[in-house]
Amino acid sequence: MATSAQRKPSKREAKRERIELRVAASAKQAIRRAMAVSGMTAGEIAHEGARRVLEEHERMVLRGADSVAFLNALLNPPKPSKRLIDAVKRHRKVIG
Repeated sequence: MATSAQRKPSKREAKRERIELRVAASAKQAIRRAMAVSGMTAGEIAHEGARRVLEEHERMVLRGADSVAFLNALLNPPKPSKRLIDAVKRHRKVIG
């Protein structure tokens, strides 16, 4: 069974872009080992790593008191302050 890292996207994108990197010898060795065990190219490994970093930064995980506070704010939102109302009015005036 293929892992998510080994799955190829269903729509193949043409490889026209190039990136050159200078890395430490240990990084090069790790990349080569990853290529050998996964069957992926260095570009695919770099893309998977970038995708994982972005996924971590785009997802929010709340635990304990933080999740309770977030849900409470969603279920019982505070009334907008005068400053917020004024800011929305300015935004609508400028943006439309």
